Amino acid sequence: MQYADLHIHTTASDGSDTPSEVVHKALEIGLRAIAISDHDTMDGVLEAERAAEKFNLEVISGVEVNTFFEGKEIHILGYLIDPCNEKFVAKLKELQGDRMTRIKKMVDKLNKLNIKIELERVLELSSGGSVGRPHIARALVERGYVLTLQEAFTNYLGVGKPAFVSREKLSPKEAIRLITRAKGVPVLAHPGLSKINTYLLDLVNEGLKGLEVWHKNHTPLMVEYYAEIAKKYNLVPTGGSDYHGSAHDTCNILGGAVAPFDSVQLLKNAHQKLF
Repeated sequence: MQYADLHIHTTASDGSDTPSEVVHKALEIGLRAIAISDHDTMDGVLEAERAAEKFNLEVISGVEVNTFFEGKEIHILGYLIDPCNEKFVAKLKELQGDRMTRIKKMVDKLNKLNIKIELERVLELSSGGSVGRPHIARALVERGYVLTLQEAFTNYLGVGKPAFVSREKLSPKEAIRLITRAKGVPVLAHPGLSKINTYLLDLVNEGLKGLEVWHKNHTPLMVEYYAEIAKKYNLVPTGGSDYHGSAHDTCNILGGAVAPFDSVQLLKNAHQKLF
């Protein structure tokens, strides 16, 4: 059976592997398709496509849009959007500006807690990509305030923690509309983590087309449950490892969770219906 890892991050956002490195690793483990789905950017997609040109590996364009709803972070994946779509790319740049404002506020909060890290170093760690909390976490590890990236989130950067700043400007429904307008297929990421089951029907009515059934942090019972939910609402079942690179403490195994290759065709079918 052929498999696809449809949730992968690269150095274009908060991953530690370049898009080309991801492609080569995907080939090594025998994946049939991958989706580059960085946070609020599609800058890594074209590089991955070029790296895979001569191989039997399909690269799906993707993006992960971070939203906030009722005190929870909700991530919406968007698939098969043209990475050269000027209007969509411009909106992503706007979201990256929001990210920068948020990162500055988090660094300020840490400094007020007498945890001295510099914004300039956080930006250096992002290597010019879409900056995010993992880059702050890496700075905290560097300075010895925590031992691991996960500890940084547990103690300071996670929802409700002392240095957390929410993104309240974009709701899940707005993200779905944004992706749909760009002729993309909106999919709810890792529903087992966001735990918004009672809100799911509202998202379906707004235009949600898929559900991430297979994910590194989904238990077998969760997979079974969300597979049934996807079937009930006629949503495309997708899945992926949420890979962030080998330098990360968690989500560091490419192909650690996969979807059957059939999911790729189902995404394409959903995409065709948008035209």
